Amino acid sequence: MTQPNVDDLVESIANDTGAPPETVSKMVSQTWQAFSDGARITDYLAVLVTKRVRENLRDQGQLRRR
Repeated sequence: MTQPNVDDLVESIANDTGAPPETVSKMVSQTWQAFSDGARITDYLAVLVTKRVRENLRDQGQLRRR
């Protein structure tokens, strides 16, 4: 499985949530690092990182209300 472009992940999350891209980029980078340390299987890393970043944004109240 090919790794998605991190910039595409950041852009997608920022557009969907209304959070600043700089904030999303930092969160994606930190989460990716935490999840990939010691990971033996990385096929679904992008999905897990995206889910966690969205959850963290929601918990922080930075998710745009629809």
